[in-house]
Amino acid sequence: MSATEPALGNGAGQNLDGTRVGPVQRVVLTKREAADALGISIDSFERHFQHELRVVRRGRLRLFPVDELERWISENAERPLERWEARGLASNP
Repeated sequence: MSATEPALGNGAGQNLDGTRVGPVQRVVLTKREAADALGISIDSFERHFQHELRVVRRGRLRLFPVDELERWISENAERPLERWEARGLASNP
């Protein structure tokens, strides 16, 4: 790699023959990346999310599978009307 060539830190890689390939879809995220993906701080991620997620541990490294974040979102998302109905505040037609 020359000094003018960018490093391959953008998710791109190389084949065994040295030819470049396109971006690779990430399947795990670091804690900071997971928090960024959810649009929250690391502190909020640790307090409100991390304990409910499966995690890949390798030494001190913790990686959070993208599909695990998607599962959590799907299971915890609610429609606004559901909250009103659960409280008995929705009007009955």
